[in-house]
Amino acid sequence: MAIITLTTDFGEKDHFAGAVKGTIYSEMDDVRIVDISHSISPFHITEASYIIKNAYRCFPKGSIHIIGIDSELTPENKHLAILLDDHYFICANNGILSLIASEIKPEKIVEINIHNTVETNFPVLDVFVRVACHIARGGTLEVIGKSIEKIKYLKEIEPYINSDKNQIVGHVLYIDNYGNVVTNITRKIFENVGKGRKFKIMARTAKFSNIYTTYSDAIDFKQEKDKREEDGKKLAIFNSAGYIELAIYKSNPSTVGSASTLFGLELRDTVTIKFES
Repeated sequence: MAIITLTTDFGEKDHFAGAVKGTIYSEMDDVRIVDISHSISPFHITEASYIIKNAYRCFPKGSIHIIGIDSELTPENKHLAILLDDHYFICANNGILSLIASEIKPEKIVEINIHNTVETNFPVLDVFVRVACHIARGGTLEVIGKSIEKIKYLKEIEPYINSDKNQIVGHVLYIDNYGNVVTNITRKIFENVGKGRKFKIMARTAKFSNIYTTYSDAIDFKQEKDKREEDGKKLAIFNSAGYIELAIYKSNPSTVGSASTLFGLELRDTVTIKFES
């Protein structure tokens, strides 16, 4: 049974997500639809890129991923169907696959050209669904588009490394449901530049000189519970996706606060790491 996933900024209030699912089932009933997220911030390409990168590889090879973010067809925003890492992605050519394609080269890219047979102002419903169902039936990409060599790539996903190799300047890539702040600095980049040197992470007024592997590593469980620095403790970790994340232990944005609110950090804010020379 084919698997089709949905990642959009449609939210849960409107009819859009339900209409897309209904159209898929009308096209073919032997399919499984999985919602990755419909809560992407409106038109937020890098946020969607981060979520897709960390979700798609948990699905079986051959899964089909519809990404409905900034998908209106324009001369500068063409529609693509891509085979990458044995998964199919259907999306606009707006850089949304930058985080994946920067690490894994696409095996095949086609620019979708079936629009003259579809009258639509809802491309996810009328174009992306048709392409997804075509692939799910075993159809080839060449039937629905012309091959191209490259996709749009967002340079802003890469942190800056100075010429002396003692500083990394990144930014806030994503803020999760707990208010934790994910930077665009990966563990691989940190270790390649740092080479074991002491360091300091700076993000507005927040500073860190240690990076933990898990949240609980920051807590000294040898101490009695009432003496521990626990709830509200600030920390930096390498998160499960391999990025440096700035967090508050057991944060709750509506009560004790979160890293985003307490550190005053928002999307695209600067995060700097300085290494000892």
